[in-house]
Amino acid sequence: MVLCQSGEAAAVSASGGEETEVPPSREDGAGTGQPCLCPAAGMEAAGAEERRVCGCCSGLPWPRCCKAPGTKKKASCPGLGLFYTVLSAFLFSVASLFLKKIEDVHSVEVSAFRCVFQMAFVLPGLIYYKTGFLGPKGKRIFLFFRGLLGSTAMILLYYAFQVMPLADATVITFSSPVFTSLLAWIFLKEKYSVWDLLFTLFAITGVILIARPPFLFGSNVTGIEGSYTDHVKGTIAAITSTVSGASTIIIIRKVGKSVHYFLSIWYYAVIGLIGCVIALFVMNEWSLPSCGRDRVFLILIGLLGLGGQIFLTKALQIEKAGPVAIMKTMDVVFAFILQILFLNHLPTWWTVGGALCVVASSSGTAIRKWQQSLKKSKQNKI
Repeated sequence: MVLCQSGEAAAVSASGGEETEVPPSREDGAGTGQPCLCPAAGMEAAGAEERRVCGCCSGLPWPRCCKAPGTKKKASCPGLGLFYTVLSAFLFSVASLFLKKIEDVHSVEVSAFRCVFQMAFVLPGLIYYKTGFLGPKGKRIFLFFRGLLGSTAMILLYYAFQVMPLADATVITFSSPVFTSLLAWIFLKEKYSVWDLLFTLFAITGVILIARPPFLFGSNVTGIEGSYTDHVKGTIAAITSTVSGASTIIIIRKVGKSVHYFLSIWYYAVIGLIGCVIALFVMNEWSLPSCGRDRVFLILIGLLGLGGQIFLTKALQIEKAGPVAIMKTMDVVFAFILQILFLNHLPTWWTVGGALCVVASSSGTAIRKWQQSLKKSKQNKI
């Protein structure tokens, strides 16, 4: 999953490889330096009686507006956005734990159930906002690739969670901000500094410490889950998932605010579901879980993933992307704790070292993007 606000992205992968964009309530220009949509203070009574929507108050009718004369703006709770971020990280981590606990259910089938939950959540929003189901003609090709790459990231991430330690897969996905900066430099011609190169090298070092290829660490690799072949496959899947997730952020930036948030998620869910169903029939893996516990886990994965997405969106509504991206590193902490408590798998020092490298890299990238965003906003005010 990826955090994106005001064009500056801090990509953070989570369960399902989803990307969180600017919420619909912020697409009206609020908080971007555009003039408030409130009526002027001297408006006549007849016009003032009309119900008007204020762009700076998330849709509150005027005159119950933060800019209306004599109206006090409701004070926000300090740290609420960061609390939502931690809660989101916890829900995503628990969903990943349930994924590890499921037996005899392929990751593609789990992804299909996840897409069904996404569609059920987004469909009412599409109807309410009257966005249609296809989007603008000139943007459909971008929406298609956004859905294709986003769903691919989700499937590969679920596969990585199933075949390698939970903490290892989670740490690898945290290199997403680094790949986002690199792809933005290549395709969007954004600035790529020496610091960005350093953070990229840190992330690659962390991934190498987790993967521990034989040509560097020898053939006797300890502390992995299952066979080393599965560990390598999981590592490749996690890296590919991360790159795919970062690519969706580039597409979202390219499209901008011309496409509604719900429509973007709709493409993600529909294309993902179609791809999962086709893959399941080709692999002959489609089957409902025989165990009632696994069926409950599938439902909980969908609900927890949806809850994590909602709280992450709410966090971005009231907090800047930089602090949210840094606090999102709690994903790694929760992954380590849950792996030790419920999976009885102690992480190796190689994994801990790799986690430190990747977290330092992603946090550094997020802080730099945050500083650049603050500097740009100050220049715009001047």
